[in-house]
Amino acid sequence: MTVAVLPGDGIGPEVTGEAIRVLDALGIAHSEHAFGGNAILAQGTPLPDETLAACREADAVLLAAVGLPELEGAAVRPEQGLLGLRRELGVYANLRPARAGGIDLVIVRELVGGLYFGEKGTRDDGTWFDTCEYTRPEVERIARRAFAIARERGGRLTSVDKVNVLHTSRLWRDVVTEIGAGEYPDVPLDHALVDSFAMTIVNAPETIDVVVTENTFGDILSDVAAAVTGGLGLAASASLGDQGPGLFEPVHGSAPQIAGRGSANPAAMLRSVALMLRHALGRPDDASALELAVDETLAGVKTADLGGTATTREVGDAVLARIG
Repeated sequence: MTVAVLPGDGIGPEVTGEAIRVLDALGIAHSEHAFGGNAILAQGTPLPDETLAACREADAVLLAAVGLPELEGAAVRPEQGLLGLRRELGVYANLRPARAGGIDLVIVRELVGGLYFGEKGTRDDGTWFDTCEYTRPEVERIARRAFAIARERGGRLTSVDKVNVLHTSRLWRDVVTEIGAGEYPDVPLDHALVDSFAMTIVNAPETIDVVVTENTFGDILSDVAAAVTGGLGLAASASLGDQGPGLFEPVHGSAPQIAGRGSANPAAMLRSVALMLRHALGRPDDASALELAVDETLAGVKTADLGGTATTREVGDAVLARIG
């Protein structure tokens, strides 16, 4: 098994360093490649051809955050590389777990359709537009992925849309309902509107199990769920397709304001490694051990974002000690 590692920008290389120590401890081969803002500065593109080729050949891709303040508003931006990598790898299902106390939910976000990938532009009259489009096959495949996860957890699925306003949501609700009745009748299904469901995440997150939703809604709701369960600094994600390497990354940004201080929290990156072990590398026992080690470490070793004084390396040391 080989992992393509993309350290990214800002605090990315720092938290990636702790992930690499875990990969080394587990005997997993890896290679590093340029990506994001630093790749733009060095090569003029956020996704160099060599990086894309290495990602395609790997069994999994571990990615840190991208973004540099000097590139804000530039014609070529780091985020374009991220969208391009998702599209090229065909990773249409974004899994965002959120756990804390009695909360244990997973948001399954459609990742390569909707507003982020639809036609966009300006008209002669000064109108700016973004187009939200979905096809039946796109909804079918993300619905099947979400139902399968809910079945594996022995739980239920909530499909989130805005069917009272959006035309694409009518397709979404119809297809999810059909897939559930025809292929997953053993998985309880309910539907929710995105605005009221956002309040449910805030007020009663313990009542939620597995959620499936489209790209833009999933982007927003998963960040809300992360905030409810400790913040973006703790949140991991997995982006999966039907074949080829998955993409695993922390949810937080590149935080250039604290880059180089050694104070960044590596927990989200380490939890992303655990997702990679489980979903791409076939090592579920190592994944569980790493998740437990991170949870136990955070109970006593805290970086500044959690009110502590520990360094990035100290958190990594504590995690490594617990996984042996």
